Amino acid sequence: MRPLILLDVDGPLSPWAAARHAKPAGYVEHRLRISRWSRKRLRIWLNPEHGPALLALAGAANAELAWATSWEHRANRQVGPAIGLPPLPVVEFAGPQPSWKFGPVARFAAGRPLAWFDDDFDLFPDARQAFLDRRAGLPTELIPVDAHTGLTGEHFGRLEAWLRA
Repeated sequence: MRPLILLDVDGPLSPWAAARHAKPAGYVEHRLRISRWSRKRLRIWLNPEHGPALLALAGAANAELAWATSWEHRANRQVGPAIGLPPLPVVEFAGPQPSWKFGPVARFAAGRPLAWFDDDFDLFPDARQAFLDRRAGLPTELIPVDAHTGLTGEHFGRLEAWLRA
């Protein structure tokens, strides 16, 4: 089965916790409208090099990229094009999630090797451990990303090493 590479937006691709006036190197500011009914625009930083780097790693390993973000399908409309990603499959998080993203991700990734970039793995440590326990025997790499910095070369290196293994 093709391995999955799951992407969160807030934190990994958009370092939301970075100091307001200290945009990380390589990132470009975007102002995105979060709903068609609101005039407010959300400021996010995205690095246009991330899309091609992720596509190259996924292509070399015959892996599939997918979104695992509260942006859900909006990631395909607003984030992916800004960093050069085509439309990707989306993990859907219908309704409140008592264990955060772990249940929907477990269903989406059923039986497949999985690498996952996110900044919130530690929010629900019991749910994280239960997720990992259920995936025992399946290659699973949770790659925590600091929301102050977003994805770095170290994260890409860790993904590349996992894909090679």
